[in-house]
Formats: sequence, C-alpha cells, structure tokens
Amino acid sequence: MKTLLRPALSLFVLLSIVTGLVYPLLVTGIAKLVFPEAADGSLIVSNGQAVGSRLIGQNFTDPGYFWGRPSATSPQPYNASASSGSNLGPLNPALSDAVRGRIDALKAADPDNTRPARHIPADLVNASASGLDPHISLTAADYQLRRVAKARRLEPSAVQALVDKHTEGRQWYVFGEPRVNVLELNIELDSLQ
Repeated sequence: MKTLLRPALSLFVLLSIVTGLVYPLLVTGIAKLVFPEAADGSLIVSNGQAVGSRLIGQNFTDPGYFWGRPSATSPQPYNASASSGSNLGPLNPALSDAVRGRIDALKAADPDNTRPARHIPADLVNASASGLDPHISLTAADYQLRRVAKARRLEPSAVQALVDKHTEGRQWYVFGEPRVNVLELNIELDSLQ
C-alpha cells in the first residue's frame, strides 16, 4: 500500500502546483502582456476612479441618463456573478408582465413621448441572454434622446452628437449592428454638466 500511496501523493502535489499555480500565472502573465486592458477587466476610469467595465451594463433609471438593456440577473441588476438569461418563454405570463412593467417605466420617465408601445425598441424592454449587455441599439438611443436632452436642458442636437461620437460599428465590419455603450455615453453626458 505504501508503495502506491507515495507516488500517488507526489503526482497529486505536482499536478496541483502545475495546474493550480504555474498554468494560471503563466496564462495571466501572457494576457497582461498581449491584452493589458482586457486582462484588467476593460475598466472605464472617470476622475481617477474605476466606475465600471466596458463589458458589463449598469442600472440607470434617472430620466437624465440613457437606459441600457434590462438585466436578467437578480436580486441585483447587472450582477456579473449571476449572469444568465431569464429563460422565460414567449408565452410565459411572467415575461409579459416584466415587459409591460418596463414599458410603463419608460412611459413614466418620458410622458411627452407619445409613440405607441409597439414602437419601443425591443432592447429597451427585453433582457439580453447574459443579462449584462452594456450596449443599446441606435434605435434605442434615438428613442431616449429627447427625454435625456429635456431632463438635462440640452439641445437634442448636442445629445445626438454625443450618441454619434459613442457609436461603435459592426465587429470586424461584419458581425452585429452599430451600437452605443451606455456607460461611456452617460459619463460623457455628466462631463457636459
């Protein structure tokens, strides 16, 4: 028994050191050299403070800010450790109730917007698959533009210029649609005040 136990324990310790210490340190070191910003979490820094990540949305509910896609994480919105979709099917009454509540919140924040509910962009009322999406479509930004401009007492053209400045194109000019990072746009809005 001793002859089997000693090599087994030695191999266990060796593999633990290699796979639990050496490999993670090596991969992290390479990532920091090759992709330093991504390896550090793609952080957004404002006034010397990290305020978020370019990869994770934040919960904005004030009318003076652009709102992102709803988060499916609970109990705290945009909780990266609880990333998941709602897994609610299209016929599930809970999904209909959640969408109706989000429509009501949008209407309450912008009573001057008289467009019918069917004209509200889908990404303002439906959560993304991860529940963490930091971007909105240009249509969703346009839908909120007048509300934000009015709340901040800015000209809509000035707010539109910021949206244009923060519009990201398709990934590699092929995948996805043009989009706006909500956190970066809202930080820039704050800098105007």
